[in-house]
Amino acid sequence: MGNDLAAFAKENGVKYFMISYTDLFSGQRAKLVPAQAIADMQKEGAGFAGFATWLDLTPAHPDMLAVPDPDSVIQLPWKPDVAWVAANCIMDDKEVDQAPRNTLKRVIAEAAAEGMHVKTGVEAEFFLISPDGSVISDQYDTASKPCYDQQAVMRRYDVIAEICDHMLALGWGPYQNDHEDANGQFEMNWRFDDALPTADKHSFFKFMVKSIAEKHGLRATFMPKPFQGLTGNGCHAHISVWDKSGKTNVFADNSMELGLSAKGKNFLGGIMKHASALAAITNPTVNSYKRINAPRTISGATWAPNTVTWTGNNRTHMVRVPGPGRFELRLPDGAANPYLLQAVIIAAGLDGIRSKADPGKRYDIDMYQYGHTVKGAPKLPLNLLDALREFDKDKSLKAALGEEFSSAYLKLKHQEWNSYASHFTQWERDHTLDI
Repeated sequence: MGNDLAAFAKENGVKYFMISYTDLFSGQRAKLVPAQAIADMQKEGAGFAGFATWLDLTPAHPDMLAVPDPDSVIQLPWKPDVAWVAANCIMDDKEVDQAPRNTLKRVIAEAAAEGMHVKTGVEAEFFLISPDGSVISDQYDTASKPCYDQQAVMRRYDVIAEICDHMLALGWGPYQNDHEDANGQFEMNWRFDDALPTADKHSFFKFMVKSIAEKHGLRATFMPKPFQGLTGNGCHAHISVWDKSGKTNVFADNSMELGLSAKGKNFLGGIMKHASALAAITNPTVNSYKRINAPRTISGATWAPNTVTWTGNNRTHMVRVPGPGRFELRLPDGAANPYLLQAVIIAAGLDGIRSKADPGKRYDIDMYQYGHTVKGAPKLPLNLLDALREFDKDKSLKAALGEEFSSAYLKLKHQEWNSYASHFTQWERDHTLDI
């Protein structure tokens, strides 16, 4: 992209820009700016009251300015008068360190300083549901094993094809769409990219999917576990590291086990070392732990990990190495913040490379059937509070992500947990009314 948003507007017939940033709770916040004003906004930024969103700021703080990054601009394929552009948050002429996109950029710069160019892809799963959120949108989608269901995906062809058409038009390189393992659930895949563009696309994808679903009278949710008994929404991340040129995959070494180089195994070692703390970022809601600690679903498997183990091409572990030069982290879920997801993966991996971390023993067993036989592998946190405590204990990971970010995140997430813990539920009445 060029660096002049006013020229972009003129060339593409754009009337408005959505200057957008993502807060700590993954809320997408935006101002709609007319193209005539975008030149000034590109220089100065759009003003926001940071306290009004999920950031650790007060009403007394000065304006937070969202300065658009022109490299991220995307014209809305379903509303071409409008262009979306990701922004970096500034206050008093300084970056807001706790802002997720700033956090990611900082970690990417650290990796680049050590000659590492991180590329990632994400598999963002979602449900198409009724507008009130109570049921899946397709009353005929009732199979006990609905994954790849041909009829079910075609009944939602208009929605899925429209989203895929838009990704094709945007040049994302989408390559497959399918009905996933839960009734009403879908997954759409596009080509991997550098970590920051992947995060921007992931953020825009969620906005686009929700918008197109609404256009068709439906609702889309990326909630980790929206329905009891059904497989939850994962957001698996595929990770590789390349040299400065971005042309040589430094994770690839066919002479090594599973084609993963020594540096790749050290990066993986960092993921394994920090896994329990990492979960506070990759699985950031109360509901997240209903997915990774779920009992068997109707389909027969949760497809989510609950133990810190790695393997070859085996989907029952937290990390699998499906082929040479990359690995898949299966821990993250649909609630993961697109920017913080990338940031925490890179931060943990960098620490692994610096400390030459060993990922530990590789297991090739079916963890769903024989996981109880694994001794010594940590269990993933049982709930958000446990994950936050693990993150708080992990001094090196907190430092890598930035002390201001870590402090703000922990403060707001503890508030969220306390709100949940004080909520009175029907379960309590059902189980203790007659005690």
